[in-house]
Amino acid sequence: MATSATTAANYATVEAQWQAEQKQESRRRLQWVIVGTVMMALYPLIDSLFNIGWLGAWISILIFTILAMGLNVVVGYAGLLDLGYVAFFVIGAYTNAFLTSPSSIFVQKGWVPEFVQSFWPAMAVSWVSAAIFGVLLGAPTLRLRGDYLAIVTLGFGEIVPDFFTNAENITSGPRGIGQVAGPPSIPLPGGGEIGFNTTNQWNWFWLILAVGLFSLFLITRLYDSRLGRAWQAIREDEIAAASMGINLVATKLWAFALGASFSGFAGSIYAGYVGVVYPDQFQFSVSIIILAMVILGGIGNVYGAIAGGIIIGSFDRILAEALNTPLHWLGDQIGWSFLQKHSLAQDRFLIFGLALVLIMLLRPGGLFPSARRRAELRPDDEDISVQEDQPLYDIQAEQEPVQEGRA
Repeated sequence: MATSATTAANYATVEAQWQAEQKQESRRRLQWVIVGTVMMALYPLIDSLFNIGWLGAWISILIFTILAMGLNVVVGYAGLLDLGYVAFFVIGAYTNAFLTSPSSIFVQKGWVPEFVQSFWPAMAVSWVSAAIFGVLLGAPTLRLRGDYLAIVTLGFGEIVPDFFTNAENITSGPRGIGQVAGPPSIPLPGGGEIGFNTTNQWNWFWLILAVGLFSLFLITRLYDSRLGRAWQAIREDEIAAASMGINLVATKLWAFALGASFSGFAGSIYAGYVGVVYPDQFQFSVSIIILAMVILGGIGNVYGAIAGGIIIGSFDRILAEALNTPLHWLGDQIGWSFLQKHSLAQDRFLIFGLALVLIMLLRPGGLFPSARRRAELRPDDEDISVQEDQPLYDIQAEQEPVQEGRA
């Protein structure tokens, strides 16, 4: 009895220590999130003060970062390779356009209730519609794994934009749908208002930042929930997860639906900000860029996905153009006409590909992998033995001594 009580006490001590470490880690992450949010919220002031002119680019970067966080749910948490993530992006954007644009056939025929013809209700509908299509994609592909699943999602990502291109009676074809509604102005005391026109980039920046924080909160809560642990179990071993009582069908469908819903969020905001949607905005390359963000930052870590989104988005929207000046100067100095006229924006996919190859070779888990992912990629020959003077658990001390003469 004494031995059993000692064992229970040891387990309780280990559990309490683990919970304390988890709380400390959560507080540390919260501090970093607060610091990062404050820095990002102050950027419009810095951009205006120093006349940088990158605010519009950062709005696009934040939208793609939200997309990366959503794809991380499918690829990083559940381990389901999705190469057609752009399909949910275009669904969210066109849903907003169908519900709010005066040129939409659904609005013209009076099929859309008046209270839905506004940005906020349309964004909610876009979130739900993208989630529904995530279920429709996930339902027939649940038995597929690995490359087969990737091929099916790739086909879905190609079919959806082509549908919006060919369905001219509904989508106006390649011309797209214009006059997509943005958020209504928010009146302020004293006669002022917070507007969301194309010239109010400050307000758009803060709105997208707020949506990103809300998405981050939902994703972190999902990861720490019972559903999140089920996703991780399926990613590790589907057979073992099923033997433990996890419903593979329902869990995968939730992953597809929730991952797609955040893409619908981003698509709705993107349509409201740009004011027009057309199929050429949603090419297959968008899916590859978003997947590169997740892989570069760290699969399975939402903060790594954010970092990957900022790194790749910054190069794509800012650095590629800014580096042209020193590149052209170097061409003038050495007399190479190719460098004098070349633009790095033309090599964006080449650079992304090289970055992914280097990441796979040097840091397979990404720049900021999750703790579980880092443990999975630990080399087999790494010495993880415990020193003799610091045993984790002394099994022999917990066993009752065997009496002589006992059968």
